Amino acid sequence: MNHKLLLLAAALLTSCHWQSWRPDNDNDQQDVVVQRFDRIESLYLTTGDFSALQHLNLSFPMQTRTLIEDILKIGQVDEPDINSTFLNFFQDTTLQMLISEAERQYAQMDDINSELTYAFKRLREWLPNMPVPLIYAQVAALDQSIVVANGAVGVSLEKYLGADYPIYQQFDYSPQQLQTMTREYVVPDILSFYLLSLYPLADFQNASQPQRDRHIAKIQWTVNHALRRQVFRSDAINIVEQKMKGAKPEKIENLLKD
Repeated sequence: MNHKLLLLAAALLTSCHWQSWRPDNDNDQQDVVVQRFDRIESLYLTTGDFSALQHLNLSFPMQTRTLIEDILKIGQVDEPDINSTFLNFFQDTTLQMLISEAERQYAQMDDINSELTYAFKRLREWLPNMPVPLIYAQVAALDQSIVVANGAVGVSLEKYLGADYPIYQQFDYSPQQLQTMTREYVVPDILSFYLLSLYPLADFQNASQPQRDRHIAKIQWTVNHALRRQVFRSDAINIVEQKMKGAKPEKIENLLKD
């Protein structure tokens, strides 16, 4: 079981405000490119540059609001002193190191963009009515790895700096958690949370743990299938694999809806 999905599944079912975004031509799949909100954010948080702040507010208003109000929970974006509060929050030495390392490791994301494009092309073959979301990168504060809200999927790069990243050792992460805090899990986690937002488990709060496990296994099997690599592994996923072996594409949508 992927701990990230288990911890945030309930929140996704109740807090996502979904607004669909599609490519201009649904029949002609465009490249999926991660928007680099993190670059402008990092510039402001490390230098206090006023032009970077203006860029955040003008070009990334939704991303800025989601980060400040929903993830960091440090206030409302229309509060008089929120810009100073935002800047001061990230002056912590550990957070500054996370920003620097995230921008170093993710200076380029061509591999991630290519894998996202490939995966969404395959998913849309099975789920033709599925909108392709806007996807953006950010740096938060080791809180949520992925946030799905306001018609977009945000990925927090500071949660994917490698299992051996020294700062992670200061926190109570389990070996299983650390194994998933690597670059190779960025795309699988984006796809998993996105699909979970589209195909939630009905009455999640009252569902039994086996029911939850089976539903998450369906999501994770679909992600494995879309990527053509076995990222997620569990007995429940193996059961889905046996059930879906040789299944036609339309069966995948039935699987997720069931």
